[in-house]
Amino acid sequence: MAIGTSQDNDDMMSEINMIPFIDVMLVLLIIFIITVPVIKHAVNIELPQASMEKVLDKPENIRLSVDADGVYFWNDQRVEDADFAIRLTAAAAQEPQPELHIRGDKAVRYERVAQAMATAQRSGVRKIGFITEPAP
Repeated sequence: MAIGTSQDNDDMMSEINMIPFIDVMLVLLIIFIITVPVIKHAVNIELPQASMEKVLDKPENIRLSVDADGVYFWNDQRVEDADFAIRLTAAAAQEPQPELHIRGDKAVRYERVAQAMATAQRSGVRKIGFITEPAP
């Protein structure tokens, strides 16, 4: 005995079942909600780009060299730490203010270059640049 009415027909159902698609989308949404905070806590850095442009060294610019032992040289003349801060303050008061170009030996401790930058900032120097050799 068959259950149903005589009006039932065996036609194919032409509607798309959306429930499996909704389930997949909800799973993807949950995955993205979990992974976005992990991506946001990544370290944001901008990597330097080497250029082959030659920087013109103006005579009023200050060339600060830091040798492998951490000794400062102001325009190729050795300078002590105490005198270094006084010279930077005097240079920051000039108008227009000269640029500070730091040339650090690759063997010098990063701490010495960071100390020079901090002293320059406290003295009021606004433009600091790093001079490097182009890669072969």
